Amino acid sequence: MSSNLKDTSMDKLVARNSEYHYYSLPRAAKQLGDIDRLPKSMKVLLENLLRHIDGDTVQVEDLQAIVDWQRDGHAEREIAYRPARVLMQDFTGVPAVVDLAAMREAVQRLGGDVDQVNPLSPVDLVIDHSVTVDEFGDQQAFGDNVRIEMQRNHERYTFLRWGQQAFNRFRVVPPAPGSVTRSTLNIWARRSGMRSRTANASPIRIRWWAPTPTPP
Repeated sequence: MSSNLKDTSMDKLVARNSEYHYYSLPRAAKQLGDIDRLPKSMKVLLENLLRHIDGDTVQVEDLQAIVDWQRDGHAEREIAYRPARVLMQDFTGVPAVVDLAAMREAVQRLGGDVDQVNPLSPVDLVIDHSVTVDEFGDQQAFGDNVRIEMQRNHERYTFLRWGQQAFNRFRVVPPAPGSVTRSTLNIWARRSGMRSRTANASPIRIRWWAPTPTPP
């Protein structure tokens, strides 16, 4: 039923002579039940699960639990949420990279393929909590502060650079460009994305929408 629900829920959008495919909640509701009273936040979770049904990490029962939640606002079942992108700053991001490195070491000891250990979702790590002001009041202050910061955090930055080269779907933004908020708005802000998927030997493009804030 997993693959059947996923396949029957796919719909098509044609825009400017381009064809995009997406997973339609109204189509999924024909099998899962009425979702009109679901809050929009729950519909976001439902669409996320629908896109990632694989019969293992996400099952049809997970989607059904969200639909059934409408009855009394309570559900015992845990669901797996897979975000389209994870944004981290260095205080929380470095421990995550350490965990991934430790997992690779464990896989290597067991004789497995370490290249299989990667983030499931794209990760952007922005270094903005290591910035301190040591020099000020002249035109060279910014450059001096960056140089001092690089020296002070050399070991940590070297480790993060290794992580960017070692892991798939993992990018590091150096400290100079600015904070997490500025990097998000100026570099990565987008309201929709697209990925390719092959079904029945025919490549198709899957369109998804993300509630990313835009600058005022």
